[in-house]
Amino acid sequence: MKLTQEQSSIIQSDGNIKINAVAGSGKTTTLISYAESRPKNSRILYLAFNKSVKLEATKKFKSINLRNVDVQTAHSLAFKHVVIGNDLEINSNGYKNHELADILGIKGSGEPLAEMIIANHISKFTSYFCNSSVSKVEELNYEDTIADKKALGFVETNYSYIKKKTREFLAKMNSGEIAITHDFYLKTFQLQNPLLDYDYILFDEGQDASPAMLDVFLKQKATKVIVGDTHQQIYSWRYAANSLEMVDFKPFELSSSFRFNDKIAELAQAVVERKNYVQPDLKFQLKGLGTPSKGEQKAVLARTNLGLLSKAIDYISERKNLEGIYFEGNINSYTYADDGTSLYDVLNLYNGKKKFIKDPLIKKMKELEDLEEYIDKTEDMQLGMMVELVREYGNEIPKFIKQLKEKHVENQDRDKANIIFSTVHRCKGMEYDSVQLVNDFLTEEKLKKISQQKKIPNLIKQKLKEEINLLYVAITRTKNKLYIDEELIPENWEENRQIILLKRKEEEYGAAIKDLNLHNFEKRTFNNADIKKKQNSAYSPWNDELDRELQFMFEEGLSTMDLANHFGRTKGAIRARIQKLNSFDEQ
Repeated sequence: MKLTQEQSSIIQSDGNIKINAVAGSGKTTTLISYAESRPKNSRILYLAFNKSVKLEATKKFKSINLRNVDVQTAHSLAFKHVVIGNDLEINSNGYKNHELADILGIKGSGEPLAEMIIANHISKFTSYFCNSSVSKVEELNYEDTIADKKALGFVETNYSYIKKKTREFLAKMNSGEIAITHDFYLKTFQLQNPLLDYDYILFDEGQDASPAMLDVFLKQKATKVIVGDTHQQIYSWRYAANSLEMVDFKPFELSSSFRFNDKIAELAQAVVERKNYVQPDLKFQLKGLGTPSKGEQKAVLARTNLGLLSKAIDYISERKNLEGIYFEGNINSYTYADDGTSLYDVLNLYNGKKKFIKDPLIKKMKELEDLEEYIDKTEDMQLGMMVELVREYGNEIPKFIKQLKEKHVENQDRDKANIIFSTVHRCKGMEYDSVQLVNDFLTEEKLKKISQQKKIPNLIKQKLKEEINLLYVAITRTKNKLYIDEELIPENWEENRQIILLKRKEEEYGAAIKDLNLHNFEKRTFNNADIKKKQNSAYSPWNDELDRELQFMFEEGLSTMDLANHFGRTKGAIRARIQKLNSFDEQ
């Protein structure tokens, strides 16, 4: 493979370096070439972001017979040094809130579910400490991680008790009284100040590294290379840190993407530049050198589980013959929270069927409002999305989940799936021939509104930047076409062969205007002329150009609802036209 000048400069470099690499810029290829160019007797460690990336990297190094490279994740490396040979018991699933409450004898403050809310914050405080670089819990202020006022108020009231019980929990794991978690042995590894026997360490996805692992990395005598994309940081909610901004290494860039062409690159750059609302004078350049792929694998990507499942339900409801779908990360993971709470338990709470609830946390609640109160005081986003799903679909949920599972292909048949569904977090590092985005990302209009506030806390600024990153990551997964809601793109953006704009429903236009008037926005994105034009289009005759567009988008796999929204017509009208077009072709 012919290397670019940027890649060649990296491979020929000496000493510690950091590489800011845009999406699709061939950073893995660059790191492999870097390792290949080092002396054959060099001992090289490649630190991968997760298990799937580790397996893929191992395969690539073996394919070029590069056997002096040890591929590990942070946790697998820590496991090798801390757990193996020490007969330590691992709690692979972590501790649920009710288990923590029992183990630590947590006593509530008198308000409903207080012991469970405290247990939730102890779990998060523990994770915050284990992923940090500090050596003592007292060196951290857990309150700094909380944005919601109601949750912060609860923590401030109970802070001393939460901190005390967090230390007690850590002490029990340290003494062997209870099984340790994955985060705990990673922290143990960092606190041991290990000296790793490597000549070179290549640290991938540095923008989402834990401060604990970064501390281990920086203390090594080996030549260090850290690579990532500043604008792909999407795991700060797991206490990850953007290490590229924290290390004082010689900087290099990989600014050209080979995944997509200049049209996608221009849109991705425009989205990243929205950070200027909260981070003035941002400079970012992205070039698209890719050739549109001719493959047919389509992905539907969403910011949230709620948005994704809603769109998947839309697909199976409107396209009865749709077969061969696949959910990245296993379909069951979308119906369970990290702590094991099931979507069905939330549904049973909604229906007042307490005897069918299995989860001890949900079992303690009398009604759905109790769960919403718990969510407010814990910032538990996963449970929040489950509540939204239940309120949206109610008792139809089991039917829809059953249908999705029946159409779901096995992992080994993933490449044969007609449509892949994924949240942005689960598709990180992946690429698809065409991508449709669900309209649940932060819009520029909402970003503007928030940025106009007089004082924006740093934590909120960080969350806003990460929201922009999520949209950037989603856009840059495509190798060819991108279907995106018109709300998510910059104003006056022209549609082209790679970027197809999806219109909004008629009733949503009215809602948008009402919202804009309520908030006295100076800029009116939608006006009465827009609505009238949209309404009139429902009765205008089809023509050859519209027919070609409809047939193309239908064959691309968009749902009837998407097509109805786009063309401003009813679902019945769309179905009738598609049937007519296809019957004509058959003749």
